[in-house]
Amino acid sequence: MTVRRIVLWDIDHTLIDTRGVGRELSAQAFRQVTGVPMVEQAKIDGITEPVIFRETAKLHGLRTDRHDFERFAAALTKVHAERAAELRERGHALPGAASALDALDAKPDVVQTVLTGNIRMVAEIKLQVFGLDRHIRWEIGAFGEDDDIRAELVRIALNRASAMFGEPVISENAVLIGDTPADVEAALANDVPVIAVASGRSSADDLRAAGAQRVLPGLEDSDALLALVLGA
Repeated sequence: MTVRRIVLWDIDHTLIDTRGVGRELSAQAFRQVTGVPMVEQAKIDGITEPVIFRETAKLHGLRTDRHDFERFAAALTKVHAERAAELRERGHALPGAASALDALDAKPDVVQTVLTGNIRMVAEIKLQVFGLDRHIRWEIGAFGEDDDIRAELVRIALNRASAMFGEPVISENAVLIGDTPADVEAALANDVPVIAVASGRSSADDLRAAGAQRVLPGLEDSDALLALVLGA
């Protein structure tokens, strides 16, 4: 199979917005694992889940290790599954997300996956809840449990795609779509084209300052997105 383009989707604030439910679920899992209420949370935009957990624990005077994170990841998956209906009710898919995924799926030489700081099981639940999972090739994605550093996740995804398709998937064959400077920096560190969307907390100017040359206000214009993906 010759793949012209692998699309690496960020999830939070690119495809969906949990409207605060995600933080509540993290707090619930954090308390279950540590026994301590989560009164504040470390920076989350563009950061992987192991780092968020470790840094949040430090804010509460706690030392954690990989085993603690794995317990937290299991608890986080469980509370997402248990409260999926609430997530669906209070959160939402961002405007244009479903149409963008459908439009890219209609292109036979495009394969879509995710590159996210979320752990895989939570990523799957989040997209399933909003009906955005049907075009995603999960087996070639990269997730928070794979590495602390987002730029490493890009390399992992490219390696997984290469193994899956039996041919090298080089940086020029991919495009990363995300909403934070961290997404932009991770892509550029691997010479992967990036399309930044100003649908999160970062402005278009913030994204350009991080190095993004292609910036969209959101995903509403599928034609514009397609043109950028196919021309990246």
